[in-house]
Amino acid sequence: MTAAGLLGRLPLLAKWSGRMIQIKTPHEIELMRASGLVTAGALKAVRAAVRPGVSTKELDAVAEDHIRSQGAVPNFLGYHGFTGTICASINDEIVHGIPNAERRLAEGDNISIDCGAILAGWHSDSAITVTVGEPSTEDAALLEVTERSMWAGLAKAVAGGRLTDISHAVEESITAEQHPYGIVDHYGGHGIGTEMHQDPHVLNYGRAGRGPKLVPGLVLAIEPMVTVGDPATVELEDGWTVVTKDGSRAAHFEHTVAITPEGPWVLTAEDGGVAGLAPFGITPRT
Repeated sequence: MTAAGLLGRLPLLAKWSGRMIQIKTPHEIELMRASGLVTAGALKAVRAAVRPGVSTKELDAVAEDHIRSQGAVPNFLGYHGFTGTICASINDEIVHGIPNAERRLAEGDNISIDCGAILAGWHSDSAITVTVGEPSTEDAALLEVTERSMWAGLAKAVAGGRLTDISHAVEESITAEQHPYGIVDHYGGHGIGTEMHQDPHVLNYGRAGRGPKLVPGLVLAIEPMVTVGDPATVELEDGWTVVTKDGSRAAHFEHTVAITPEGPWVLTAEDGGVAGLAPFGITPRT
């Protein structure tokens, strides 16, 4: 292969603050959309399997079976030694809960399910939080606030903006609530592409108008993590599971979004983000 041919197969990179940020071509974004739909289908299957008595290991198997049935592979499985296809985080567990055959869901539990797939070398990443059975008023509000803040951030994933426009929109959506919800520090979204985690890191708070410019071809995972109480965290002895220090409940939602000339394209939403972005007056690419 010629040098020119080899370069044509390498991902485009943009430099910001000494870091290289991967910029995708339109064709590569199409490939990431295919991966995103696999992840969306896996989460849909897991959501349907959530019920009292089911183990998080059984839910993990549902996700893995779906991902592999689509010709993809789970991107969490084996990642730095992680043993699951999904992260299954219950109640006060914020993120990175390890699936376990002995951990069974009970009526009223909240479970955050984080999942991702690799298809044709391209990653996707998405998360939902689901209540087992009927949610309490407090839980329903927590889930609604967290999911809406994610969509507020996604609505700012437009060419010409700055990275922290997304961060600020997430924060503003959460702090507008009468209840003083906590925004988990340090943990946040990230770039994604030929690796699951890439630069830039996307915090869920901060002043607008800062950070790298949002350009067509940039793909990000936006993922607010919100607590009912104090957002201080503790990592458990398993080296993975992150819980609230005060034992309060948490929620986590995530989507992978591509910035395109036509607007944001939510690659892990079946409709491309049409329903979620409509309240913000944003028409996504579909």
